[in-house]
Amino acid sequence: MRGPDFQDRFSAGRELAALLGRYAHHPDTRVFALPRGGVPVGYEVARALGAPLDVFLVRKLGTPGHEELAMGAIATGGVHVVNDEVVRQLDIPPEQIDAAAAREGAELRRRERSYRQGRPALDVRHRRVILVDDGLATGATMRAAVAAVRQLEPARVVVAVPVAAPEACDLLEEEADEVVCARMPDPFFAVGLWYRDFAQTTDDEVRALLASASRAAEPSAGHV
Repeated sequence: MRGPDFQDRFSAGRELAALLGRYAHHPDTRVFALPRGGVPVGYEVARALGAPLDVFLVRKLGTPGHEELAMGAIATGGVHVVNDEVVRQLDIPPEQIDAAAAREGAELRRRERSYRQGRPALDVRHRRVILVDDGLATGATMRAAVAAVRQLEPARVVVAVPVAAPEACDLLEEEADEVVCARMPDPFFAVGLWYRDFAQTTDDEVRALLASASRAAEPSAGHV
């Protein structure tokens, strides 16, 4: 296996941004990063494109007794996505889904308040939304993000990552309007192997990057 492709998430974001030039300086472009590791990547993408940056949080709804199996997800904007196949096969009653959504919803709202520091969420409707993370292994979280953002009626949904397993990119191409993967190593192994510095992004770093991006954004960026 060859060595790491990226120095860190910031350098990966700059390289990824070069592949998204067609969305640069367009008034309807919005960059949404999946916390926490996707935020440094998204910060560089948003800065290069001259677009506003926000976070898009996704919380898995674990199946009772099998928490690793998702029966659905909730996301930024109060969006709920239910995995109908899992719910049907396991005969999960609606009250269990509602209880899990209430628990995870409280944590999602807490994180959004912490990260945004009072700033309103960016408007998604009829906008070009670029969803960014630091990489895709299975792609499960990003698939939930795509499904959730679809419900907010964007004009276009683009998934953009510096590195991904080829299979994950293939899956996302069935659900997003466009998928941009700067690297698709095969074999893949794990996202962190393709970074020299893959230290965990902290909540403080997320807040600082979002605040910096907000200060740099044009006043006309548009919020809800």
